[in-house]
Amino acid sequence: MNKFLLSALLITGSILPDASIQAQTDSDVNEVAERLALAGLAKRYCSGIWVSQRENDEALENSVLLGSELTDQYHRGELGFDIDSSSKVITATRNGVASSARHFGDQGCVILRPDSINPLFTPREVLSTLPNATTTAWPMGDLLPTAPLASDIDIALLDQASDTFFSNEQDRRAAFLVIHKGKLIKETYGSGAHKDMQLESWSMAKSMTATLIGRLIQMGHLELNDPAPIPQWQLPENDPRADIRIADLLRMSSGIRFSGGGATPEQMSASYIPGQQDHLLGYAAPINIFHFSANQDAEFPRNTVGRYRNSDPWILGYVVRRLVENTLGEEYLTWPQRELFDKIGIRRFIAETDIYGNFILSGYNYGTARDWARLGLLYLNGGVANGERLLPEEFVDFVQSPAPAWDRPIYGGQFWLNPADDSGVGIRRPSLPTDTYHAAGAGDQNTYIIPSRDLVIVVMSHRSGANLMPDRWKREEIALGLAVKAVDPSWVYPER
Repeated sequence: MNKFLLSALLITGSILPDASIQAQTDSDVNEVAERLALAGLAKRYCSGIWVSQRENDEALENSVLLGSELTDQYHRGELGFDIDSSSKVITATRNGVASSARHFGDQGCVILRPDSINPLFTPREVLSTLPNATTTAWPMGDLLPTAPLASDIDIALLDQASDTFFSNEQDRRAAFLVIHKGKLIKETYGSGAHKDMQLESWSMAKSMTATLIGRLIQMGHLELNDPAPIPQWQLPENDPRADIRIADLLRMSSGIRFSGGGATPEQMSASYIPGQQDHLLGYAAPINIFHFSANQDAEFPRNTVGRYRNSDPWILGYVVRRLVENTLGEEYLTWPQRELFDKIGIRRFIAETDIYGNFILSGYNYGTARDWARLGLLYLNGGVANGERLLPEEFVDFVQSPAPAWDRPIYGGQFWLNPADDSGVGIRRPSLPTDTYHAAGAGDQNTYIIPSRDLVIVVMSHRSGANLMPDRWKREEIALGLAVKAVDPSWVYPER
């Protein structure tokens, strides 16, 4: 689909004849941009209400209206939302333009085409085979021991860490968990969240995508250095994309042309929709994100440029779907529950899809804080959970090793790293040991894995709110350092 066809699809919900495409006006292009902007708002509101099951006003203020401009538009009546509870559809409207999203059970909320409230896939119920969580011991369940914590754990410091993290309600903090030697030693919630709430997890899902790839490697269906089995890349003769490996995609070093943060004006003008980031299009448009990303050409040779782009996790998702359906012959939408989630104690994880039923798993996903702790434990334990090896040990080492194509050693394999000096890059966590690696998502969603201290720390927050405090990271930094010191009295970190 070329740029004009996509624009037509967004405007009308169907492909226009070529003559109509050529007749597009500036107002049509503006309408496309408005539809894209509104679609994400409708989707986030839909998920806040029907996935996280939050109160309407709270979800709107804390997870939909990102910043003061949107908040002001809403209160002036320029931005509106229609909630159809019977069909579970939310429609966002502004300037005479509307975009909608609909809730589809275990696939969460999906951005709709303008002409239909139906998706282009058959939603599936996702069932867990695990026993009741309330009577199953942690981490496979939620039953926690009643015995006091070990005497070498400083409970007062854990309390201080939690109090610091939640000390300003305008930080919109949702969860703070500390797991030491597999035991949940601190758990606190705020902003109306609780242990069973499916929280907006954003780009922590990229690490979940990596984990699904790791499962397929452990099952013998892939190798890290295999060329990515993408049909579009294998057919043209001398196509440079045919050499892109699974490892390159994990390291966000594929070289695929895909505009995003830090793109030059020339790169933005070459976007699929000129001026719109390719990186964000899957969060706003009713498109097939796998085909969209796989059909982009090569901009750089593989493994020469490291950039944070959604193209690479989406292409990895495409690899997962093709292998699950074509090689394993299994049902794709339920496969992660069977082969990963049930094996580490996750009974329900909402991996939202595009309108074609492809897991987005780069930003639109909802898991509980405890479930992210379970994922962290899988890596802390070297890829073993409940006595079963789920990931190769070499894969666990790979994801926490610096990607060579990045300018600085801050990225591994769909996980962020914590080098001693990153030349001021904001992803550095100075109050945590340098062997820390973590899944990270927008708005302070982080699962920190700290092998040297046998620790997993999960922090989750609501992303928006017009009055988010600009210094909220400072409080998180202090809280993290205190959590490490609670299990290691010798830990000293620089406080900024």
